[in-house]
Amino acid sequence: MKEWRGGISLRLVLIAATGASLGSCGQSRIENKVLVIGLDGVRVDVLAEAQTPSLDSLIAEGTFSAAALTGEPTVSGPGWSSMLTGVWPAKHGVHGNNFTGNAYDAYPDFLTRLERMDSSYSTFAVVDWPPLGSTESGGPLLSHAIDTKHTFNGDELGYDVTDSLSAVVATQFLENEAVDAAFVYFGDIDVVGHETGSLSDEYRAAIEAADRQVGALLEAVRRRPTYDRENWLILVSTDHGRRDDGGHGGLSDKERTIFYLAAGPSAIKAQVLTPPRIVDVATTALAHLGVRVQPSWGLDGRIVGLQ
Repeated sequence: MKEWRGGISLRLVLIAATGASLGSCGQSRIENKVLVIGLDGVRVDVLAEAQTPSLDSLIAEGTFSAAALTGEPTVSGPGWSSMLTGVWPAKHGVHGNNFTGNAYDAYPDFLTRLERMDSSYSTFAVVDWPPLGSTESGGPLLSHAIDTKHTFNGDELGYDVTDSLSAVVATQFLENEAVDAAFVYFGDIDVVGHETGSLSDEYRAAIEAADRQVGALLEAVRRRPTYDRENWLILVSTDHGRRDDGGHGGLSDKERTIFYLAAGPSAIKAQVLTPPRIVDVATTALAHLGVRVQPSWGLDGRIVGLQ
């Protein structure tokens, strides 16, 4: 285990500090946890029209913006890289869907950053777009330093199939295993958007299917034996919007506009006045875990939606 200040891990110091503050009130120690859920290629106006009770329940209890912004170009490689590292493409080096030449060593995903700080953090990820978790196309974005990582191949099996597999694996893990920080990715929405357009019944149905999978993740968290001693922050966002024809990659408002959602006991229950940016996700996740962002990390994100 990596050590900090005389052999005491950073995470244990943070937990001890939290426990001390709560102990004075006679309460049990509460541990902060974070779950980031990524839904690929969601257009916000269609999201607003879809039947999404799971996301709606999170919106009702947290911070939400339907006017958040992604970077350029509006494609998945730079989008997910910016979300998970907290820096823009000029730093992480990914400008398309080929990840070769990335600068993830200098700007790692937030789970890997936690592991580099202190390996006592329990980290988890499941993805089904291969470059996010494997060496395909110059990946992985999510490094092998993460404690538990599952990568399915949606290109081979179909993203509707692998999203379902991802949901099963994630719900089982989140319900039963020790975890401090997790990322779960669902890719079928984007594929259906490309195949049928952004205004189709099929595209809306894909969003609604993903909402049911989000609901399963939330239920798994709530069933954890230690849930009453945990403070979960749920962050949900997407990598880019899309045009009416289902395409994306340009700079139109429909392509650049995304949503940002932060929910949980520590989230501010209000609409966001200043539009969040995709790089804010990683910074907010780290902040909830008590990590003080260092200027030397060069992060571009800010904390959005936390009390």
